[in-house]
Amino acid sequence: MLGFWTVGFRTAVRCGGAWLGGWVLGVGAMVGLAGALAAAQAQAPVPRSVTLAASERVPYLGEALVNQGYVADLVAEAFRLQGYTVRLQFYPAARGGAVLRQGDVDGLLPASEADAAPAEGLVASDPFPGDTLGLLKKSATVLPGGALPAAPDLIGLLQALRQRGATVGVVRGGLGEPLAPAADSATDDLQNLDKLDRDRVQLVLIDKYTAADLVTGRRPHLIGKLEFVPGAQLARPLHVLFNTRKPQGRQQLAAFNAGLAQLRANGGLDRILARHGLQPRPVAAKGEKWLTIGTVNNADMLVMRQLSREYEARHPKVKLQWRVMDEGTLRTRLLSDLAINDGQFDIVTLGAYEVPIWARRGWLAPLTALPASYEVDDLFPSVRAGLTHAGQLHALPFYAESSVTYYRADLFEAAGLSLPAQPTWDEVAQAAQRLHRPDDSLYGICLRGRPGWGENMTLVSTLVNAQGGRWFDERWRAELTSPAWEAAVTQYVNLLGRYGPPQPELNSYNENLRLFAAGRCAIWVDATVAAGTLFDAKRSQVAGRVAVAAAPRARTDRGAAWLWSWSLAVPQSSPHRSEAHDFITWATSRPYLQAVARQQGWVAVPPGTRMSTYRSPEYRAAAPFHAAVRAALDAADGHAKALQQGRNYTGIQYVGIPEFPAIGGQVAAEVARALTGQQTVKQALQRSQEAVTSAMSAAGYGPGVKAD
Repeated sequence: MLGFWTVGFRTAVRCGGAWLGGWVLGVGAMVGLAGALAAAQAQAPVPRSVTLAASERVPYLGEALVNQGYVADLVAEAFRLQGYTVRLQFYPAARGGAVLRQGDVDGLLPASEADAAPAEGLVASDPFPGDTLGLLKKSATVLPGGALPAAPDLIGLLQALRQRGATVGVVRGGLGEPLAPAADSATDDLQNLDKLDRDRVQLVLIDKYTAADLVTGRRPHLIGKLEFVPGAQLARPLHVLFNTRKPQGRQQLAAFNAGLAQLRANGGLDRILARHGLQPRPVAAKGEKWLTIGTVNNADMLVMRQLSREYEARHPKVKLQWRVMDEGTLRTRLLSDLAINDGQFDIVTLGAYEVPIWARRGWLAPLTALPASYEVDDLFPSVRAGLTHAGQLHALPFYAESSVTYYRADLFEAAGLSLPAQPTWDEVAQAAQRLHRPDDSLYGICLRGRPGWGENMTLVSTLVNAQGGRWFDERWRAELTSPAWEAAVTQYVNLLGRYGPPQPELNSYNENLRLFAAGRCAIWVDATVAAGTLFDAKRSQVAGRVAVAAAPRARTDRGAAWLWSWSLAVPQSSPHRSEAHDFITWATSRPYLQAVARQQGWVAVPPGTRMSTYRSPEYRAAAPFHAAVRAALDAADGHAKALQQGRNYTGIQYVGIPEFPAIGGQVAAEVARALTGQQTVKQALQRSQEAVTSAMSAAGYGPGVKAD
């Protein structure tokens, strides 16, 4: 009853005394109501919150990272378990310490134990996993004195190498500087990597994941050319620093420590590390072999994880460690593993972009011993060709996809609307406007908004193609300020800004799939692979009300739909290549597809890879979308070939060069800032043009240069 009276009272006040619902309160009732409200407020628990100053520490903590990074995820979850909410305020490192001392925030992260100052009331929390310092060098560099000196730890090795005359780069004022005083200091880790690249130093003291992310995101020409000196690394835990002079400081410190202990006990800490791709390899018992599998967190891959229990039952000495990540994190972790030759994975899930480049560079083990029962000739020729280098398969396809337009047939019919088999973006926009009902939690259109070269740029690049645009001309000059780019990005920003769900910049494939399947989206343009979920009544609330059209066109339909496949491959760095080869052969075979059909139904079978699937009467009956998906795949393959005219690069939604993850990520971030209103579309494209031009010049692209 109290909730009813509270709502009624507030509604009455807002309406200026016009009592709603046909009831009137007398003076006595009003007095009683006021007393009840006062008592309820006195008894209600006061919401507990904590405000923390944070400084960027990619890949552990950062505003642009998924959930703001592993550290933010961990801290929020630890506090949540104790009934707190967390708010992060990002500052430069020095400024963060100042606002903590001034009492403007409750704590600071990430911090080291050395940052604690009990005399000032600054107390460090219990530790949690942090970074791992090591000595990075060029793979071709021979260190002074030949063989590495015997040293018990990183500090001992560092001192011995410096005595031999090795030059070491550290960050001035950084956490590593006390370990290497009087070394060659730089303002940041990126500057140190540039010194290493130019042979101004022989070694860099740096965290391994920081090094890997900087190389892949900012210096992609160094991928595969660096390695850490073996034998000595220094793991340094992180802490949250609390100001215990504040009245609630010690209570917050105790709450965080208790929450952290719960996460350690219930496996939550390991799950958070895994979600961000930071989980260490397991230690194998005698006679066991662990295969670490890096894969994306979509429905088909999760089914593979579930069915892999059958594989483990038949191979009792093989254990599988699954590192399941969102698409952007997966790409970062796999590429960063290569960047520093870390050897974390035995099986990797790669896309159509990565396989040709990785194969040409010798990063993948060729698949030379496939059994006749695998039926290679059953694979679609276009999919098989994309995974072949020098006449040999280097990956096996798990599923292939193009993009289509999903829409709610029932909503269109009720509104007197229709959508042609080949719609235009203008027609999609008009329908989205008519069907947008945010007050009813129904949004006109859902599109990928999360920044990333394989996230928002996957869609934006097809919009650009449909407007007749391209990333580069024949001389590798960027064209990101062209009328086609401006028209495409403007339409994208307007569609999501006016008719999309709240905070679309947080949504990518999985988030939009959940929204559409829950009946929250009238239109969704995305991957054909989603059809298996949307048409499955066990997983979709709109299964009987979905229709499919081609991906929208604009000035042209050439390249308006993307072409992609997710495949399984074995890195050359895996110590268990034979076992890994056996697993991916099983996971992409016809018997595997039949196992999915038995357990999940034919509608859930991974699509687009085997011709036999589309000949199957059971699949055709269970998947009414099969013809539309097959047509989209065939059309996209033809457009991919046609797009080669006037371009030096392959790809529809990507540019088939090693530098694309870096430049695509930079443009993705600028487009996301336009989507959130932080800058105009013109500003986003101008900044993108400048960043891409600079990166391509540094990488040596120009007239006559062919794509890798």
